[in-house]
Amino acid sequence: MLDARTDLPPKGLVERAAPTLFLIFWSSGFVAAKAGLEGAAPLTFLSLRFLIVTVLMLAIALVLRAPWPRTRGEVRHLVVLGLIMQAIYFSCSYLAFGAGITAGGLALIVGMQPVLTVVVAVPLLGERFRPVQMLGLALGVAGTVLVLHEKLTAGVGTIAGVGFAILALVAITGGTLYQKRFSPRFDLWTGGTIQFVTAACVVGVAALLFEDNTVTWTPAFAAGLGYLVLVSSIVSIALLNLMLRRGEASRVATLFFLVPPGAALVAWLVLGERFGPLALAGMAIATTGVALVMRVPRQA
Repeated sequence: MLDARTDLPPKGLVERAAPTLFLIFWSSGFVAAKAGLEGAAPLTFLSLRFLIVTVLMLAIALVLRAPWPRTRGEVRHLVVLGLIMQAIYFSCSYLAFGAGITAGGLALIVGMQPVLTVVVAVPLLGERFRPVQMLGLALGVAGTVLVLHEKLTAGVGTIAGVGFAILALVAITGGTLYQKRFSPRFDLWTGGTIQFVTAACVVGVAALLFEDNTVTWTPAFAAGLGYLVLVSSIVSIALLNLMLRRGEASRVATLFFLVPPGAALVAWLVLGERFGPLALAGMAIATTGVALVMRVPRQA
């Protein structure tokens, strides 16, 4: 990651719009993945995405002359992050889609990552768990249960889909904790290149072993793949980089609270996914819970 700077010029139009654009693009990624899977099996589709993103990120890193890791240890940690946060997380997410989970349902489960991170970090790092966070944890779990109960009762989604989504949640949580501990700072372009090339190799081998690798180039498949490569992986990372350079890490964290409802809204508009009153209430409760868990008290 890049350090915040205080000597930057005033924000331009793109910089002012960056938070909103990032939220829209990131939330829409769940819907693009769901739509793109109409043309290929989950791991095959993901392999294509990783391969193209790797090439583009490497090209950008070379053009920008971005700094590469200096030690083998730094490279090793980035490889591990690529395995956990790219290969395992996205594989489980795409397999969840293949098993029938909705885009909004997956976004909600994965959106519990800040909650699970805090729960795990408390015993590991000796951090204090405040009462407001306990309330947030309870709300997050309760809201998620409400949404999943309605979806499963209505026959939208499967137990297998929920299971893969939970594995994706565990992977992104583990990757987040690993990054905080071993690789808190790295260039987004060169570090991303190393992570994606690792993921492309691992997922590519898995796709060759377990899928028939047939690709049907439908409009939905091409649009989903193109969106995930260019918008979710490249443009979103550029916007994230821009916000971090402005020292807006806390604002970025706050944006992730809005990803589940944002994904649900886009899924309703694009895919026709519907949420009943119980699920909508659960979505609101869960989002509030995550916000409370991540709440940082003001210093005196």
